[in-house]
Amino acid sequence: MWLSVSATTRSPRPGEVDGLHYRFVSHEEFDRLVAAGEMLEWAVVHGQNRYGTPRGPVEDKIRAGVPVLLEIDLQGARQVREAVQTMDGLDACFVFLAPPSFAELERRLVGRGTESAEERERRLATARVELAAESEFDVTIVNDEVHRATDELMSVMGVPALTR
Repeated sequence: MWLSVSATTRSPRPGEVDGLHYRFVSHEEFDRLVAAGEMLEWAVVHGQNRYGTPRGPVEDKIRAGVPVLLEIDLQGARQVREAVQTMDGLDACFVFLAPPSFAELERRLVGRGTESAEERERRLATARVELAAESEFDVTIVNDEVHRATDELMSVMGVPALTR
């Protein structure tokens, strides 16, 4: 399985590596990628920064027969669903990764300590909208325990579980 690396206009958090966690780009570069049709999907997230999936690497892996995982938000999933409907022979399964509860989601976000109170509230508002759209997805996986949720996701994708 191959995990696509999203592009974003936000600044890296401590410890994030360009090209590994995200592809950090300027607003101008993001504009260029969108205008050139080089993004499979993109959106403004939390009302602030743009995130998107570069098209080329995804298409290369699909052509090579490698299962591809896109880590995207609701807006992106809607765009990809629309794109898949126009692509011959391409199949996609849309998986909703849900928190065990809204309170747990909030606890995790606060515990991360990387956002201001204002940014946390913006993210929680986005989460409320996304949670309300769960029924748009083919499968829901509750992220209550990372290894279990990972194994379930890999099973849905038809990929052997990791050995630990």
